Amino acid sequence: MEYLIQRLGHQGDGIAEGPLFAPLTLPGEVVTGRAEADRLHDVRIVTPSEHRVAPPCRHFKSCGGCQLMHASDAFVAGWKQEVVTRALQAQGLAAPMRPIATSPPQSRRRATFSARRTKKGAMAGFHGRASGVIVEIPDCHLLHPDLLAARPVAAALAALGASRKGEMAVQVTLSEDGLDVVVTGGKPLDTDLEVALAALAGRHDLARLVWDRDPIVLRSPPGQRFDGLRVVPPPGAFLQATPQGERALTHAMTEAVAGARRIADLFAGCGTFSLPLARHADVHAVEGGGEMLAALDAGWRHAEGLKKITTETRDLFRNPLLPDELNRFDALVIDPPRAGAEAQVARIADSRVPIIGFVSCNPVTFARDAAVLVRAGFALDWVQVVDQFRWSSHIELAARFSRAHM
Repeated sequence: MEYLIQRLGHQGDGIAEGPLFAPLTLPGEVVTGRAEADRLHDVRIVTPSEHRVAPPCRHFKSCGGCQLMHASDAFVAGWKQEVVTRALQAQGLAAPMRPIATSPPQSRRRATFSARRTKKGAMAGFHGRASGVIVEIPDCHLLHPDLLAARPVAAALAALGASRKGEMAVQVTLSEDGLDVVVTGGKPLDTDLEVALAALAGRHDLARLVWDRDPIVLRSPPGQRFDGLRVVPPPGAFLQATPQGERALTHAMTEAVAGARRIADLFAGCGTFSLPLARHADVHAVEGGGEMLAALDAGWRHAEGLKKITTETRDLFRNPLLPDELNRFDALVIDPPRAGAEAQVARIADSRVPIIGFVSCNPVTFARDAAVLVRAGFALDWVQVVDQFRWSSHIELAARFSRAHM
């Protein structure tokens, strides 16, 4: 039976009438397949879309890391902007859309490899599409070449420390001092394993190796640069996925709050925005993780020419800044996780803060929070999609809100 793909869902699957979800299809395509529950299986393309392209990576069909490599760059960019537009429309909102900023191929600087032991040794890669099977990815087009070269390190770690039946997660981050590696799900640490892991770290010149929160090796503090300002994040700390994406977001936030003399950076992390903003304004950085704020503070103290940065460890979900605290600032920058910042945004709506730079990795929760701000008198000045997760269905954005002084 033939089906017409009408649109793409938020996970990147094509959707036919039903709805029936058809992976690796595009709007306008006619396909055949076997319907089972709400999915089409054994899909064959009868009439391809004009936007269909040959995937550049040979692992695309088996690996689950990318969902949209079969679509042209122009189509993916338009679709991601459309997802944001529709999320805003669902809340009765609209905004000028700035051109998308898409990171280039082979630019990802961090990844989490799945790794496990095998009868012949060990393997590491990404999970296959809609499966728990590990697919090895020696020719991945997404990861920076230096990061891809770390895949054998993940396999070697699994050979040493994975259980027979279990699977390890090996998070690897490129730093200016070498590979920063955090392993979870491995065997309990004992003396023999610790010695073997330290030797492996030496052979592969790892900057840092942490095993289920236990530090194994710190050969050189693995530094990151936020707009040229050095920070050493704690193990496993959040970091923007690509340098290009980080620069685009930093530029957007710097422009959004330009002219402010005192800024609060909410969900500040290790200082991705706080440090660059401190070139021109005093910054109060608020974050739930004390280790990340300690890294931010150390980076500020070792930098030159910055204005004052203060830090506050605070759970902004349970204990958001109140209006009288917010009113001390000329502008806010806020970068919440996928759940958004519902409690904090409600307090911002009651404050007199005139400018907000907003970063989000979830268009739906962003639109929800934006609607609260607009009802409180803010204008949504512009939105820009920043695509750090090329070829995936993941969407990030930057935005600016403003209102007259109350």
